[in-house]
Amino acid sequence: MSDRSAPLPPSSFSVSSPVQVKKVLEAALLTSPEPLPLSELKKLFVGELGSEILRRLLDELSRDWEGRGVELVQVASGWRFQAKAEMQEFLDRLNPQKPPRYSRAVLETLAIIAYRQPVTRGDIEEIRGVAVASSVLKALESRDWVSAVGHREVPGRPILYATTVEFLNDLGLRSLEELPPLEELGSLIEPKESVEQLSEPEKTPQTGNPD
Repeated sequence: MSDRSAPLPPSSFSVSSPVQVKKVLEAALLTSPEPLPLSELKKLFVGELGSEILRRLLDELSRDWEGRGVELVQVASGWRFQAKAEMQEFLDRLNPQKPPRYSRAVLETLAIIAYRQPVTRGDIEEIRGVAVASSVLKALESRDWVSAVGHREVPGRPILYATTVEFLNDLGLRSLEELPPLEELGSLIEPKESVEQLSEPEKTPQTGNPD
């Protein structure tokens, strides 16, 4: 009778081999539903590889995938594989539903928060010249693109809003410094899964409205 508790044979993979290490990284990243930061990727090798070596091998792996329909990129929360932009037209045929478009109010509010953060609701209203409907901020928060990050230390202590890591991930960016020119923001996010159109009409702000 065989011993079912017998130990498994030693792995043929060696962290001393860059080719084998890249295979492990490739497998982990292709099967992960979320981007993986270096701190997580280090766990694959029980801390035997340092950050600089991993970064170099990730860069090599990224080059290995050049010319394919999928690419390895670094975003705000780590590394991930994703379909190249020119593939989206074909992938959309698997899900032919026409995605809803963002309302102008959502786009303008998101742009103000992204480029002026942190900002209060009052700041947004002052820049846009109209009141910000509560549904606009709720839509951005529910999409996890915007979150409250504190309060401004003025009378009333209005909430300060800023963009999130998920916002950067969805735009394929590593940091806010990589934000595109303001006029390009709408074209970048419009094809993504979008927030519902707002049905609440905008109103001219009234004196004394809280932030």
